[in-house]
Amino acid sequence: MTIDEGRRVAGDDSGAPDVAGLQRRLAEFARARDWGQYHTPKNLVTAIGVEAAELAEIFQWLTPEQSARVMDEEESAHRVRDEVADVLAYLLQFCEVLGVDPLAALSDKIDRNEIRFPVT
Repeated sequence: MTIDEGRRVAGDDSGAPDVAGLQRRLAEFARARDWGQYHTPKNLVTAIGVEAAELAEIFQWLTPEQSARVMDEEESAHRVRDEVADVLAYLLQFCEVLGVDPLAALSDKIDRNEIRFPVT
């Protein structure tokens, strides 16, 4: 694997990571540690819930105003970024195990919601 694989979208100069590359990196990380045996749909979806709860915990007792400013302080911003990364990592691994294209699933869901909730 090259150093840039999973870190940049092919043909994209923005430096944005691509989903498939990130999924490959996560799979290789787990494979190298023999963690694949634990990456069942049940375990991964449970991990998503746990990590989402850890993200929610950061905001639990904040006022709406404080929560809007959580990224202003480096310590809390770092915690938010770490928990977002954990949720996304487990979600991408979950999608990989089940063969779900997360971007296609999201696009399809937006399409359905546009029909379900039309602008009035």
